[in-house]
Amino acid sequence: MAAHGERRGRPRGRARAREPVGALMDRRDFFRATTLAAALPLGGSARAAATPARPTDGAALAWLEGAPAFSAGTTFGVPWPRGAVRKGQPFVVDGAAGEVPAQSWPLAYWPDGSLKWTAHALGAGGRPDATLRVRPGTRRARAHHAVTVRRSADGFVAGTGVVECTVPARGPVLVTAIRRAGRDIARNVRLVALCDDQPEGAARRAEFVSEIGKVTLEQDGPVRSVLKLEGRHRDKDRAWLPFTVRLYLYAGAESIRIMHTFVFDGDENKDFIRGIGLTFDVPLRDELHDRHVRFAGEDGGLWAEGVRNLTGLRREPGADVRRAQLGGERCPPVAEKVAPLLHLVPAWGDVSLSQLSADSFRIRKRTKTGCGWVDSAWGRRAPGCGYVGGASGGVAFGLRDFWQRHPTQLDIRDAHTDTARATVWMWSPDAPAMDLRFYHDGMGMDTHAGELQGLEITYEDYEQGFGTPVGVARSSEITLWAFEATPPRARMVEIAQAVQAPPQLVPAPAHILATQVFGALWSLPDRSTPARAAIEDQLDARFDFYRKEVEQRRWYGFWDYGDIRHTYDADRHDWRYDVGGFAWDNSELSPDLWLWYSFLRTGRADIFRMGEAMVRHTSEVDTYHLGRFAGLGSRHNVQHWGCSAKQVRISTAVYRRFYYYLTGDERTGDIMREVLDADRKLDAVDPVRKLANQPPKGPYPARISFGTDWASLVANWLTEWERSGNPRYRDKILAGMRDIAAMPHGFFNGDRMGYEPDTGRLHNMIGSDVKALHLNAVFGAVEIFDELIRLTGDAAFERAWLEYCELFNAPVEEQRRRLGAPHGATHALYVGHSRLTAYAAWKRQDLELARRAWQEFAGEGKQRPFRTVHVAGPDVLNPVDEVPWVSTNETAQWGLAAIQNLALIGAALPRTQES
Repeated sequence: MAAHGERRGRPRGRARAREPVGALMDRRDFFRATTLAAALPLGGSARAAATPARPTDGAALAWLEGAPAFSAGTTFGVPWPRGAVRKGQPFVVDGAAGEVPAQSWPLAYWPDGSLKWTAHALGAGGRPDATLRVRPGTRRARAHHAVTVRRSADGFVAGTGVVECTVPARGPVLVTAIRRAGRDIARNVRLVALCDDQPEGAARRAEFVSEIGKVTLEQDGPVRSVLKLEGRHRDKDRAWLPFTVRLYLYAGAESIRIMHTFVFDGDENKDFIRGIGLTFDVPLRDELHDRHVRFAGEDGGLWAEGVRNLTGLRREPGADVRRAQLGGERCPPVAEKVAPLLHLVPAWGDVSLSQLSADSFRIRKRTKTGCGWVDSAWGRRAPGCGYVGGASGGVAFGLRDFWQRHPTQLDIRDAHTDTARATVWMWSPDAPAMDLRFYHDGMGMDTHAGELQGLEITYEDYEQGFGTPVGVARSSEITLWAFEATPPRARMVEIAQAVQAPPQLVPAPAHILATQVFGALWSLPDRSTPARAAIEDQLDARFDFYRKEVEQRRWYGFWDYGDIRHTYDADRHDWRYDVGGFAWDNSELSPDLWLWYSFLRTGRADIFRMGEAMVRHTSEVDTYHLGRFAGLGSRHNVQHWGCSAKQVRISTAVYRRFYYYLTGDERTGDIMREVLDADRKLDAVDPVRKLANQPPKGPYPARISFGTDWASLVANWLTEWERSGNPRYRDKILAGMRDIAAMPHGFFNGDRMGYEPDTGRLHNMIGSDVKALHLNAVFGAVEIFDELIRLTGDAAFERAWLEYCELFNAPVEEQRRRLGAPHGATHALYVGHSRLTAYAAWKRQDLELARRAWQEFAGEGKQRPFRTVHVAGPDVLNPVDEVPWVSTNETAQWGLAAIQNLALIGAALPRTQES
């Protein structure tokens, strides 16, 4: 299935690499540089060297976007060198003024039991230190406000030291009350879902509310505690849309962070979600003119009004009154001539902000249900933050990625009564209903022959019934703040900024590099020669292009945000958004890895945020979480779930583990565990069932390839092994490594292998034949195999892998001499595979092989410059800056090759080689 639509052929003959243009260091200097690289690893340049991590020095930390105005609490991960920090070691976090109260826990272990990754939580506070350091040590600092969790008769009572919430174990309510200073600020926090039976003009609408089935205290600590709630949405006839909600409480926080996930398990032809949201009640005690509504706007703007406004009246209520109301303060007594007439001034009880596209939001209000709406304001992109309350307290609320994941909405209802109701809509009820049906009817493709013809013309892998959304998911991040009084305007702006970009601490790139937790395949940026600078500049240019494409092409929306497109259509000056398998990328050829290695080496916030959005999307929307395909992902398609190729190469943990370890995110951890036994689906959903000339499955439960299947499974198992030490998954990895190494031609026998899910055993299905596939090394195999070799020290597996790396791009004559026959793979990804040649050169300290790798990276002809062309006028709807030949496959593989070649054989790069 991995090779759908690709024509196979033999690589052309190629002479031994000729001497490259430019100055080369001699062989002795190259060996010295690469030995240094292997030890640290540092690539071939002393300028890019990172000091080996000493655990006593700890890890330097910095905020992604710079020191924030405040933090509502944060969690971050830190790596440690192998064997350096023992299990159970406590940690200290230091700031400019000394030790900072923190909470630490393990995320992963090295095979010797030492700590590989640890997570750390800091409580809430204003103006945190710009830089911090975490190091092994005995904690002494204690949080001024500690998180407490106690069990009650029917659930939990949890508090941050500032606010307290009551969480029942059963029923429709997630949180019964959020209290501050002994008063209820919010009540009855619950979920709501609206469903129509038709996509347009529903004949029947149903409303579902949350029903809690299970509450688990996942973490109970003085700085951070986590409660996990699981349930379904229910009405009187039906329970569906399973959800998971996590409540995060941080010491000293005025807020509660809520991570909400739902999985679609309906019938896409009958169930059309009209709205899904989180709703809660806000008790109101103040006079109508002392009640306030706030919505954040763009660029620090704020829409701020009273429920009953005292400005603009015919009679003057008093300058101090107007000033107090505008500032959100309690008003002094109103002028005597105005006070008796206040009941004639309308009270606006209902207010809504709806963001139905990436480029427009509307605020409207009305006095109450049954009365007409009045448009209040328009804007472009709302941060997704609002407030309702008064001088005696209220609630601020925010939804992350608000405009990016449109259609969204913030509603306030009944603010003129004793109890207002606020709803954070993750899907706006003002928008058309969610329509998750397959985008075409399969006419002409409803036979096996038709399905294969579809691959030939539109790259569409269609199979009836496979393009289903049943089992896809989406997670949303919501925060609720409980205030004793209406916050000042500037404070609301700070909250809105924190909603859109929650403050995140990250370790310094040099520290991560020195620990070798992600192997030896990356280095720090180095522009010490013209050739290095040219490659670094193009790495930056390619990322900047895609970052701008997200905006230029509006790759936004509830189900779409975080993904990028697959292939460009230069004739239409647009991506092939409507052409079968050329539309959404769905992790094809590892753009996820390109982004994360780019972040590791640079520490750039914009790269992290794009990678974060991609993890949230690909792990949720492109992966099945329940049903027939649970644990598998969907190949690239017009719809994220549309392709009938359901494969582990999309759902694999290799794309998620960076984000998990850098943030300690529990939801990502859940997803990586969901896919652990995805190999048991490979019989029922055979990944190569449509490919011609495949060896019969024979006596084996399944057949797989080493790259698109086994390497993806290994990434899942390796991640679990280092997280939990589970020997079952370690043993499955080791069994497969031994079996591949024992095959006559190692990985060249591994394009199709018999597979036993119970044991992880692999079996040669092609005898002494030689075969390779150009896709086998481009879904994380290169990266995960480097880690396996380092972790296990399996010399036989390493020899087999190095042979594959050296010979894949080798001249046909050399393949025939070494293997007995050419391996038959196409040269479609020739430049990307230069990093395999580089890996072999680095491991063997082979200067000639390193030279060959750089020539392969340069391509078979003069490389096309990665430069944009401006297109305007009637050829396009809107002016665009395009790279006419761009494809995400090429970009991701070029980027990974550039990063890895620089790290492994940078010393062999001519000073002036074109890049």
